[in-house]
This record gives sequence, structure tokens and C-alpha cells, in this order.
Amino acid sequence: MRRHLVRPGTRVRLADFDPADTGGHADEAAARTTLGRDIERLARLQDVLYADRRFAVLIVLQGMDTAGKDGTVKHVMSGVNPSGCEVIPFKPPTEEEAAHDFLWRVHRHTPRRGHITIFNRSHYEDVLVPRVHRTVPRATLKARYRQINDFERLLVENGTVILKFFLHISRREQAARLRARLADPTKAWKFSEADVRERRLWHAYQRAYEHLLTRCGTAHAPWHVIPSDHKWYRNLAVAEAIVDALEALDLRYPKPALSAARRARLRF
Repeated sequence: MRRHLVRPGTRVRLADFDPADTGGHADEAAARTTLGRDIERLARLQDVLYADRRFAVLIVLQGMDTAGKDGTVKHVMSGVNPSGCEVIPFKPPTEEEAAHDFLWRVHRHTPRRGHITIFNRSHYEDVLVPRVHRTVPRATLKARYRQINDFERLLVENGTVILKFFLHISRREQAARLRARLADPTKAWKFSEADVRERRLWHAYQRAYEHLLTRCGTAHAPWHVIPSDHKWYRNLAVAEAIVDALEALDLRYPKPALSAARRARLRF
């Protein structure tokens, strides 16, 4: 998955990343088999993470409409235990949230140790949308990039592993998915005219994403740019990145509270 990892300090140009890349996986069926194994590995690793209680995991999903944030959660996390995993979708701030600093509502939802939390959209909306729609002064945005980096460093230094994924989709593929959404009675309810208005700002959003990927790609919380035109490869790439990160933690079950000799004497 290193091919999708943004090296900290790199100036990101999304044109350098092919949204239709499949990482050398020409066989979709074989890739789906690998994904199945990754889902099983993730389930086992989550069990140890929950028991170990030394680390928390925060997964951040960002991307244009239809890039597959919901689909990624549905497929990649299908094997995890819901008692140790939650998904937080971020909508426009409520009146109460807007009365606080922009990170207030985010920090409240960060994961406890032993748990995985997935942000479906995230604190990055507070630099992305204002930059595109020019609703916040540039000086305020500049401060927010720095504050986000400091916030993520705080989490990491207190035992949270942060995995950030930008689901990179092409404009052509987005159009196809929007048309398919309109034609599908089970998905048409998700569509709104705002989707069309935001699509007209495609290039502005691409530039805004390039800026935040550059400014907020750090050594403690780097970004992955995940090709997402092919849903099966998107799921595989995200799953492998999560599994690799968890395996690197050297997770282990705690020692039993009772000695082996004491356990042997127990009678039930």
C-alpha cells in the first residue's frame, strides 16, 4: 500500500494519482478473495486491540460525493465486532456545535483505547468547504490547518493510531454513479440537487483537496490517496492499509488475572 501513501512534505497533485489504478491486481475475483482474508484478519486484530486496550484507532474517510465512503465502511468493516467500533458521520454543524471551536464536536467522538472509530467525513470539512465557497477568511483557514495538525498530534501522542484515506474518484466515474443512483429506487432518496451544484465546483474541490493533503500530511498522521473508480480495489486497498497498521502495533492479549496453577484448581 506504500504506492498510495503520501510522503509528508510532498506537494500533492491529484493528477499524479490514477483513480482507476488497481495496484497491479488484474483479476477482480482474486482481489475479492484477498479482501475476504483481510476482513478475517481485521476481525482477529480488532479482538486483540479491544483486549489490549493500549491503543485506539481513528479512521478518516474523505472524498467527493459517490467516492464510496459508505461502501468502504459497509464492506471493509463487515467482520468487526460492533461493540468495539462506531461510525460517526459529520454533517453541517448544529447551532450548539457552531458556538464552539470547530474541533470541539470532533474531539468528543474520538475513540477510546481498544476501540475503532470511523469518521465518515471529518474535521477536514471545516477547511475544505469554506475554502471552496469562500465563507471563511484565508487567515482563519491557515490557522485551522495548523490546529488540525496539532490536534492529530495530540491524539497520536496519547495512543491513537490515525489512518486517513482520500477516496480518489474521477469526474467521469462520479457522473456514472450519480446517474445510477437516480435510476435505483433504493438509492435515489440519497440524491439532492445540491449534489449537482457541488459537482459544478469539481475543480475547486480538487484544488482544495490538494491543498489539505499537502498541508495536513504529517509523519504522525499521513494521508493515503486511494484509487476509487473500481470499488473492489478501493475496498482492498483500505482493508490492507488498516490490517498493516494494526499488525505493526504488536498487539497482545493481557496476561490472565489468575495463575495457571490457580486456574487448574478451579471447579465448575
